[in-house]
Amino acid sequence: MESSCGCGHDHGTTEEKIPLVLLLAVPLYLIGFVLHGFQATALFVAVYVLTGFEPIKTAVTHLFHGNFFDENFLMTVASLGAMAIGKYPEGCAVMLLYRIGEYLQDRAVGASMHSIDSLLQLCPETAIRLENGEEHEIDAELLREGDTILVRPGDRIAADGVVLSGESYLDLSALTGESVPVSVSTGDEVLSGTINQDGVLTVRVLREANASAAARVIRLVEQASREKAPTEDFITKFSRWYTPAVCAIAVLLVLILGGFKLRSWADAFYSACVLLVISCPCALAISVPLGFFAGLGAASRRGVLFKGGNYLEAMGEVRRLVLDKTGTLTNGRLEVEEVRPAIGTAEELLKLAAAAEASSGHPAAKAVVAAAQGDLQAENMREHAGRGVSCTVEGAEVLCGNERLLRENGVELPQADGAEAGTSIRVAKDGVYLGSIALRDELRPEAAPTLQRLRELGVEQITMLTGDSEAAAAPAARAAGVDNYLASLLPQDKVTSLTEIKGRCKKGERCAYVGDGINDAPVLALADIGISMGMGTAAAIEASDVVLAEESLAGLASAMEVSQATRRIVRQNIVFSLGVKLLVMILAAAGYSSMWAAVFADVGVALLAILNSARLLKR
Repeated sequence: MESSCGCGHDHGTTEEKIPLVLLLAVPLYLIGFVLHGFQATALFVAVYVLTGFEPIKTAVTHLFHGNFFDENFLMTVASLGAMAIGKYPEGCAVMLLYRIGEYLQDRAVGASMHSIDSLLQLCPETAIRLENGEEHEIDAELLREGDTILVRPGDRIAADGVVLSGESYLDLSALTGESVPVSVSTGDEVLSGTINQDGVLTVRVLREANASAAARVIRLVEQASREKAPTEDFITKFSRWYTPAVCAIAVLLVLILGGFKLRSWADAFYSACVLLVISCPCALAISVPLGFFAGLGAASRRGVLFKGGNYLEAMGEVRRLVLDKTGTLTNGRLEVEEVRPAIGTAEELLKLAAAAEASSGHPAAKAVVAAAQGDLQAENMREHAGRGVSCTVEGAEVLCGNERLLRENGVELPQADGAEAGTSIRVAKDGVYLGSIALRDELRPEAAPTLQRLRELGVEQITMLTGDSEAAAAPAARAAGVDNYLASLLPQDKVTSLTEIKGRCKKGERCAYVGDGINDAPVLALADIGISMGMGTAAAIEASDVVLAEESLAGLASAMEVSQATRRIVRQNIVFSLGVKLLVMILAAAGYSSMWAAVFADVGVALLAILNSARLLKR
């Protein structure tokens, strides 16, 4: 991943050379103040050549490519001008401090990118594949679904898979931000990019390396580096006219001050050189992108992956938050609480429902299948979005889903079937109602505190949208503390509801939606900011703008905190940089500013702004 400030040089490309130059230049420059006459002048000129060779060379190269107003050009003209009128210490200081500043900027950019770059190392280059009991080290990219790999202690898992044998603890911190190791054993699913800590694991590959969780994280990080925030775009456009405008002002300053004999031509030319140094846009062009990179890095360490600086900036403007229920506000790990047969036995009802739900990926379906025992096979399975499934089992037509599905197919339901108290699945066979299965889903323990924290951060309205019944939605809404909720919604109903909520947003306000399932993809894409929970559902991740790598709502508060801190620091840098430059420009035009003040207004302010941005890395 590359970073460029747009100021005319690439930070990080000369980090090894600059210290060698500075080790020679700094002591020679200081010795120059001890010497006198020709010796001092010769030493200052030598230091100038030593420190100025690369910027001058770059300026000349850029001139031939039509780039007249980059930082190298401005530094060259201003420093040569100062040297030409006999201001050797000052002209030399411009280049020397510029090179010192450039080196420190390289270090700051590198530090800000470290957290993001570490994510790009999630995918190991090789893996150990087991073939007929033999171990073969191969490129991880060659792994295919169904392969068996061996993961030794300390190894990073090369592909998503399921544990066939062995027990261990996995370090998920690089992938999800979770600092506590997670225990895994036979039958547990593991994600690529996680580190095996102690035991030896045998893993069957579920997805190829390029479709794994780690690969998706890397794609998100690479996309984030390309997507600029509106403030970054503004600074890029601003620099295009700001620097040429100051150059034109510098020329006019010489003509006015010298032509009207308000000052000597030498003094007028000196003031113009000061103005040129001040006009260098590095403080803005470095500190603003660096602020967003630092914000992205700080967020990634907390398990929050933004797809770009634009979403990082927009997150701080969220005033209306909309959440899914199952898997978002709740754990999403449904369990069968009670089986209520109307005809036949509970075992028969559960076995029939499991056969019907065997091919469905819905959390409710998985809970039923996990609780049932039997080998009934379903045929002609058809999924009805937001309602359930229909199929054929042993020649009989079976419906398995909510009340709406059964009523649409003419099934008569009893007035009180005992299924009103929560999330339930109803079952019918050949048009006859057989009973219901009650499911339990616990509210996430961090849900209520997180929503309260979001209100403190400026979120004004929180709404829950769910396909569950009113009876199931109401208790969850009360426990979480949402402002309002809508229940029994089909996927298209969620889209309609979110559109209405977005329509109530004022200018400058954003609406965010948080979900985790495949059926959330349309609303995630529709929201101003779509936020997906966890790394499991590819459709939700692709449709979202922000990914909470760890399946925890606490990441929402982290996302908002980092966004607001980034926005605040970037704006501080802009105001401070422009304010100091404007002040020194006015002083220079009036003849009260020297080259030393100009150097501070450029390099000094840039370094202070960088240090301000670096505070994000400490969060």
